[in-house]
Amino acid sequence: MPKNLEASIDIAAAPEQVWRVVADLKRIPEFSPQTVRTIPFGKVKVGTFALSLNRDGKLFWPTTARVVRFEPNSAFAFKVLENRAVWSFTLEPAGTGTRLIQRRDSPNGTTTFSRKAIELGMGGYDRFDGVLVDGMNRTLQGIKTAVEAGR
Repeated sequence: MPKNLEASIDIAAAPEQVWRVVADLKRIPEFSPQTVRTIPFGKVKVGTFALSLNRDGKLFWPTTARVVRFEPNSAFAFKVLENRAVWSFTLEPAGTGTRLIQRRDSPNGTTTFSRKAIELGMGGYDRFDGVLVDGMNRTLQGIKTAVEAGR
């Protein structure tokens, strides 16, 4: 079964600066080692759908997601329709900067297809969750580097 996963990082920038990067779905592949491309359908807000191409090594797969939370400068989340996972970013004031928290929650478990794909094609949950946490940390570091460099 999928576990809830979390990673965080402190960024030397105001939440508004961090938000501009986090809420831009087209930039996800710039930071995420698993996401190859993301295409949002329309202006990003609650209810917006997006299509992504993801990868793990030589394995590629598409996912669709719907934005389920959009609170400027505070919180952003999307639900992956194929596996019911909710990916979120939460921005919290931290001294003179921002703490950025990324989570993957699976409050309703996952689909049979997703469970079988992870067990049979992705090395099982322990390996795949480790890949995801590593990817979350790399994503957060990439966002930090971009925001602090003013990109």
